[in-house]
Amino acid sequence: MAFDESYRLSAHAVITNTGGEVLQLKATYAERSWGLPGGALDPGETAHEALVRECHEELGREVRIEYLSGIYYHNAFNSHVFIFRAHFIKEGDYILSDEHSQWAYFPLHQLSQVQRHRVEDCLTFNGIVRSAKF
Repeated sequence: MAFDESYRLSAHAVITNTGGEVLQLKATYAERSWGLPGGALDPGETAHEALVRECHEELGREVRIEYLSGIYYHNAFNSHVFIFRAHFIKEGDYILSDEHSQWAYFPLHQLSQVQRHRVEDCLTFNGIVRSAKF
């Protein structure tokens, strides 16, 4: 990679409800798709710091990170994504940012193939951080 080229890194959280369904947010930008809470790392920020910041910005809630389960390369975006297992620190309402219009919990079978792969890796974490290319 050349010195002047840019590259993207992001961090996303797998958060589940008591029924094992996965929290997703509906974006108000691009294709308005559903995705895991999280987003791009800011310059000088660690992946852990970015995840905590992004969850607070997008949901108005504080999270506790349990573990990093995977790092995935996405060719379409020329980016790597860090996937973390996280939980809310305490109960509360969601306060969505302008970047998202809705939140909902989805069963695994309703997630996209890529999302399901990353979430299943996270939920079956055995202490070894996984990686894959999409």
